[in-house]
Amino acid sequence: MPIPDALAKLNDLGYDAYEMFNWRDQKTLDTFLVEAPKYPNLACATLVSNKGVTASECGLVNPKERDQFLKEMEAAIAVANKFNCKRLVTLTGNDVPGMSGEAMMASAVAGLKAAAPMLEKNGITAVIEVLNTYVDHPKYNLYRVGDAAKLIDAVGSPNVKILFDIYHVQIMEGNLIPLIRQNIKRIGHFHIGDNPGRHQPGTGEINYRNVFKAIYDLGYDGYAALEYGPTIPLTLDPINERNLTIFE
Repeated sequence: MPIPDALAKLNDLGYDAYEMFNWRDQKTLDTFLVEAPKYPNLACATLVSNKGVTASECGLVNPKERDQFLKEMEAAIAVANKFNCKRLVTLTGNDVPGMSGEAMMASAVAGLKAAAPMLEKNGITAVIEVLNTYVDHPKYNLYRVGDAAKLIDAVGSPNVKILFDIYHVQIMEGNLIPLIRQNIKRIGHFHIGDNPGRHQPGTGEINYRNVFKAIYDLGYDGYAALEYGPTIPLTLDPINERNLTIFE
């Protein structure tokens, strides 16, 4: 769907935010700059800081890529400020052949510590995404919530947090509600999708009503972004989500 139509549809359906992934394409960025101000009730919830899942040539786990990572982060912050966007989806990148897990963790910590001052200065939070290696991203480095928590704690900045993708975590670990409860102060953003298939909540094995209630009860007040392929008409999708947030 073209960007102007997508933003109009989101606004019409009552959503309050969108995510922006391909801002490095100048035509895409220019379109958002023209169209997004037409919808003042639609916030830019996130944009991607370092070129997507593989974080090609600008990942966190390879120290040789740190300078480029920091350049990408600086560029992403500049664009985020144009949209008053306060979260940057950040990827560790894939495992580096020949490097130990400890060395890759140390590199990621060092890279995020180097980025933290510019994040804090601009009031923007990097949310580090945990992905699954079983189905979608077999070489990705950060696939356990516990490792993400260690990373966040080692960096020690309030502007570096976890992006808790419920679909990915369900595949790798399950145990969703305890993991969310244990890490809620470290979590800066959620992604939503059911498993298997990565469709809307209610199509798979995850009890989203219970998950949503746990998040609500913990006082989380950030965004939960819908990152899936719906199998129902778009006009029904927000109704489906809202029904799952009605708790007894």
